[in-house]
Amino acid sequence: MSAPAGDFDYESGGNGYAAQRRADPRIEAILHAALGSARTVVNVGAGAGSYEPRDRWVVAVEPSAAMRAQRPTESAPVVGAVAERLPFRDNSVDAALATYSVHQWRDGVAGLREMRRVSSGPVVIMTSDGDALEQFWLADYAPELIAAERRRYPAIEDIRATLGGRSSVEALPIPIDCHDGFTEAYYARPEAFLDPAVRRSQSAWGFVDDVAAERAVGRLRDHLESGEWDRRYGALRELPTYVGSLRIITALPAAADR
Repeated sequence: MSAPAGDFDYESGGNGYAAQRRADPRIEAILHAALGSARTVVNVGAGAGSYEPRDRWVVAVEPSAAMRAQRPTESAPVVGAVAERLPFRDNSVDAALATYSVHQWRDGVAGLREMRRVSSGPVVIMTSDGDALEQFWLADYAPELIAAERRRYPAIEDIRATLGGRSSVEALPIPIDCHDGFTEAYYARPEAFLDPAVRRSQSAWGFVDDVAAERAVGRLRDHLESGEWDRRYGALRELPTYVGSLRIITALPAAADR
């Protein structure tokens, strides 16, 4: 594809994702349980393959060649396509999965409708509640980042309404040693944000200009060195799990209600 398929250019900004954005097994177990008894799954916006089940037949959909190249050789087959135009027949898979990708699609409503169309069973979405992001301490250092993220994430109730049927929303607790490198995963490890490799694996930083990013990182560094961060937020270093904006939405088709 000559242009980015979503709101972030993973061809130029996606290198290193596979190393930093690894599936956390505790979050993964919750996601896979939501898929129920589905034997066939489409993973939409699959990236480098995190959170794909290994005990079911999976086909991945990922528009970025740079991201597809980072998938392990033993991972599921992958199709270069976009969420808004899934190249599958109606009800052709038992379940559809999207993990941290809905907010990046050009047309979220179209992508969700496509997931509902191709899945005869659950549609499982891992996303963030944009309204809950301001609770995260990073908002005090990088307010521009949080503001950009809030604009990106579709409202939880809008996702549920688009998918229709019967749906549930669950807040996912984030482990203190979370393996996946999204922003809230480092709630107890603020030093991680000083690492450019960590920031490069979080697309949110791509929506913050260099001046604001340098200011945020510099202020955080100063507060870590002075002990100010620990005076404000040090209790988080001992918190086993953090309930922030991370959500899982599970939607069953209307037919499943009967």
